[in-house]
Amino acid sequence: MARRIDPSLIPPAPTLEYECALWDQGIEHVAGLDEAGRGALAGPVFAAAVVLPAKRGIAEELHGVRDSKQMSANQRQFWQARIRSAAGAWAIGSADSREIDQIGILPATRLACLRALEALDISPGHLLIDALLLHDSHLPQTSLLKGDARALSIAAASVLAKVFRDDEMRRMHRARPRYGWAQNKGYGTVAHRRALQSHGPSPHHRVTFAPLRETLKSA
Repeated sequence: MARRIDPSLIPPAPTLEYECALWDQGIEHVAGLDEAGRGALAGPVFAAAVVLPAKRGIAEELHGVRDSKQMSANQRQFWQARIRSAAGAWAIGSADSREIDQIGILPATRLACLRALEALDISPGHLLIDALLLHDSHLPQTSLLKGDARALSIAAASVLAKVFRDDEMRRMHRARPRYGWAQNKGYGTVAHRRALQSHGPSPHHRVTFAPLRETLKSA
């Protein structure tokens, strides 16, 4: 049975509730982590780690940051620059389509998160992760359902992961424009599936994904 969360537990905007509880315990460096691109048919999965400074005023500085899916592209671009400027540390990790096909999307997502953590300039004392646990990390961690809507550091990570992945998909589009990645970002839109039927998969497609197999089977 899929895990669910009571909608009443989701605040109007992400807060510092979880970060503050850890700061009050003396854990200064709390890293929020989130991913982007997990459900796409093509391209890498990206993850971001964001360590916010241990001060309650950071909530006001980043008052417009939300779950990246609730923000427009212009809003994400605006706030990603402020997140990078205000954060104590931030980093990006990714796993490409070959790795996704080799080990599966969930392990690849964890791998992207671990790579983001390894790239941080600060060693965090606790991780706040959106609906995921990193079994290969020794760090204390908390998995939060709808974490990008509840914890500000996770929301900040969701914005960075989305912006960096979208930029990568636009770059990939320039080399292979027939798939429309600049618009669909690798997700299974009708136009993307039609391009797959017409041209077949590229080296950046996740050929183990069931929707991709079904699209190619019907070609």
